Amino acid sequence: MTDPIIQALARELGQREDYVASVVRLLDEGSTVPFIARYRKELHGSMDDATLRELEERLQYLRNLAKRREEVKSAIEGQGKLTEELSSAIDGAATLAEVEDLYRPYKQKRRTRATAAREKGLEPLAALLFAQERDCPDPAEAARAYIDPEKGVETVADALQGANDIIAEDISDDAAVRKSLRELIMGKGQLVSKAAQEEDSVYRLYYDFAQPLPRLQGHQVLAVNRGEREGFLRVTVVTDRDAALPMLRRAVVKPGTRVMEFMKAAAEDAYDRLIYPSLEREVRNTLTENASEGAIHNFALNLRPLLMQPPVKGHVTMGLDPGYRMGCKVAVVDGTGKVLDTAVVYPTHGERQKKACIDTLARLVRRHGVTHIAIGNGTASRETEQMTADLIREVGGGVSYMMVSEAGASVYSASKLASEEFPEYDVNLRSAVSIARRLQDPLAELVKIDPKAIGVGQYQHDMPPKRLDEALGNVVEDCVNSVGVDVNTASPSLLQRVAGLTAATAKNVVKYREENGPFTSRKQLLKVPKLGPKAFEQCAGFLRVPESKTALDNTAVHPESYRAAETLLALTGHGLTDIGNLGDLDGRIAAAGAEKLAEACGVGVPTLLDVAKELQKPGRDPRDELPPPVLRTDVLELKDLKPGMILTGTVRNVIDFGVFVDIGVHQDGLVHISQISRGRFLKHPSEAVSVGDVVKVAVLEVDEKKKRISLSMKDAR
Repeated sequence: MTDPIIQALARELGQREDYVASVVRLLDEGSTVPFIARYRKELHGSMDDATLRELEERLQYLRNLAKRREEVKSAIEGQGKLTEELSSAIDGAATLAEVEDLYRPYKQKRRTRATAAREKGLEPLAALLFAQERDCPDPAEAARAYIDPEKGVETVADALQGANDIIAEDISDDAAVRKSLRELIMGKGQLVSKAAQEEDSVYRLYYDFAQPLPRLQGHQVLAVNRGEREGFLRVTVVTDRDAALPMLRRAVVKPGTRVMEFMKAAAEDAYDRLIYPSLEREVRNTLTENASEGAIHNFALNLRPLLMQPPVKGHVTMGLDPGYRMGCKVAVVDGTGKVLDTAVVYPTHGERQKKACIDTLARLVRRHGVTHIAIGNGTASRETEQMTADLIREVGGGVSYMMVSEAGASVYSASKLASEEFPEYDVNLRSAVSIARRLQDPLAELVKIDPKAIGVGQYQHDMPPKRLDEALGNVVEDCVNSVGVDVNTASPSLLQRVAGLTAATAKNVVKYREENGPFTSRKQLLKVPKLGPKAFEQCAGFLRVPESKTALDNTAVHPESYRAAETLLALTGHGLTDIGNLGDLDGRIAAAGAEKLAEACGVGVPTLLDVAKELQKPGRDPRDELPPPVLRTDVLELKDLKPGMILTGTVRNVIDFGVFVDIGVHQDGLVHISQISRGRFLKHPSEAVSVGDVVKVAVLEVDEKKKRISLSMKDAR
């Protein structure tokens, strides 16, 4: 019989059950998503890494759900109250919230008004009234039998109040009632925020704000939450009580009995005192969780293209980390990122110092053959950019520059990792080196920094840290493995993101090559301490060994497929020396029949085609196929911008309500979501653009005083 979790995953993801079962087995055996995605395609029907990540996440949730179901049933059974009907309801619960609703009546509670009423012996009275039988006496008459001054029940009113408290709590614990009212609130409720004080703040948009929950945007939820936390807002979830109470009465009140009015009052008390406050907290938590998931998804969506920005390889590059008081830190690195020279200059300390700065930098440019300059976009970057334009004119051209996000550079430069990498340089110069390397190879440099510090998200400090770290870590892992890593030059930070490697084994790889020289084959990785056969299986295909005598060691072909690769080459009239120069290999495969060749090579068709693709372009970097970054030679200022100007810019951030674009001035411009696409409705800007995209924009409006630039992509066609 198929595992119900496998069935549920297959149904949710629209995949075959045998494919899902294969992925689950591979995950349970310790395989990584990048390895499964690339090297086990036959087993899962070529699912992409995003689908595999979703499967892995849902698998964990469904297993937790199954575990919680069993825990709840065991706890209720321990009380002797588990019925077949209740057991079946728990097994059929589709979410953790539904399981908790069913468990609620049996959960150990703190002392409540109902607890006190039960201690006074009023539970039989509550049961009598709640049953609402036709022959049930009037509530007051029924209550007289329960007056007991010794237990604190001195009057009929005391007895009825206690019965009311018990009934209200029982109604509040009813899973079906809670589910119906929760759906009503989520469908018809509004999130309302009011000013908690008269002081103006960044939350003034929410000082008198109301939005139906179904139309609420994630960024609104997160903004309101932060405003409430900082004391600027009072926030409530409002629902039409007159719509909720009839629904509740229909569920618990039997019409035409002598206890009907008493039960109506008990239902209202349950709603006002117990159910609504509890559901309001639940709904707020759900809104926050959904908004956080949306923000984390958006962060991950932005992080991927940022990490996958095309590198500017093989050029001597100067990194400038601008600053006022401490000056502009300078680092020159060669085409491999090795530091050649450093300096500190002061372009903002007056004309004489600016001239000296240009002279110093011009000497460095000429001495080392600098062709590209990377400028950090933080403090004093505007003045530094202007100085760079003057520098380019001074050296007679042949040099271009690019503004580089320095988000996280200070975090990296003060880290233990940076001090180990550059013990001879102070914190500020390390930052300049990082900025230069970010232009040369964004991925290799940015993996050294906590993804949260890279600055392409919203409200990242409000996110659940573990969930955010996991989501962003997955993105980094997928990017690193899709590009591949040179085992002889990669830093420990880069190596530990390779599938199958950990921080410890990555350090061992570096230590091994330092002690024994460069790796000369993939097999040599098995000599690295604590890098066993399973880790080798997972990482080998993603590590490149340019120094190897085996050409396949410098490709993405996995060692387990070397024989298949050699067979394919032989069957198509080639040898290992022809790798990278195979002519129309695809045509030969098509002519011979991919299935027939795959069978002869002992692999599946997906693996055969992947091997063929790699043999034609060994070591292919997917980033090289993207549009190159925009490099500039002159500076544009805010005052130069005029409405109607058409400019080329680079997308720096994509958020819920629009896109920030670097157009070469100090301030990024905003393309509102309504200005992104003509004739196409967008739910989110990410449907049309990604971080790193080079786009044409038209200037709509410039506010120099507030330093705001409004742009349009619709009007730049």
